[in-house]
Amino acid sequence: MDVRVSDETPICSAKGCRAEAVWVLAWNNPKLHTPERRKTWLACDEHREHLSNFLGLRGFLKDVVTLEEWERNPGAGG
Repeated sequence: MDVRVSDETPICSAKGCRAEAVWVLAWNNPKLHTPERRKTWLACDEHREHLSNFLGLRGFLKDVVTLEEWERNPGAGG
């Protein structure tokens, strides 16, 4: 897959991936963050499940929404 992205195109947070992001994974580490705090990772379709599982196994994952939805409603899922 050869996906060209610009400096302004959100890209997937998976290591080494340069694909355009489609998903926002909202998370927090309860040992470090207040309950309402949301950190975000971006994911392409290919890496959404892997990144979600990584955060979920640690109890960090709070929500997964499309990037489009997140941009319409920043903080959605929190």
